[in-house]
Amino acid sequence: MNARLQELCDRADIFDCMQRYARGMDRRDRDLLRSAYHDDAVDEHIGFVGPIDEFIDWAFAYHRTQTRYQHYLLNHTADIADDQAHAETYYLFVGTDREPPNHLTVNGGRYVDRLERRDGRWAIVARVCIVEWHTESTSLITDETIGFLADIMTVAHDRTDTSYDRPLTLTRAPAGP
Repeated sequence: MNARLQELCDRADIFDCMQRYARGMDRRDRDLLRSAYHDDAVDEHIGFVGPIDEFIDWAFAYHRTQTRYQHYLLNHTADIADDQAHAETYYLFVGTDREPPNHLTVNGGRYVDRLERRDGRWAIVARVCIVEWHTESTSLITDETIGFLADIMTVAHDRTDTSYDRPLTLTRAPAGP
């Protein structure tokens, strides 16, 4: 494979690693989230610094205190040198807490990662999560809004989520004329 094509494949694989992290976190899918890291990875993530399996336990415990949450990945760059890369990925996190009800948390920042390709697989070896801004509110989300969202689609933070259905099938009937 020529060098340019290899670089494009590496970039795609590295961004796919970031996507596995976000989806694994949002679905609380331990295997998927774990696949974004090598076994000896260390994550420095807001109030936690330590090995990846302990980080996942810490993060999932936090997310169990919330009713809804999503990690959005935005700008992404990667400096690649052979089997090592340094990446920066901007993120936006939005979540609503169980207590107090409807408490909205929104923060933005960057994941700064060192990744390695081992046995053909790119994964994180070291991550620093940098929070650049944070805001909270209880006035933006009402019980009525939460009720409306619940009627649209059931959210599951596990493998029962609709996004895992193969093949995808519709669960609601189309609106009639």
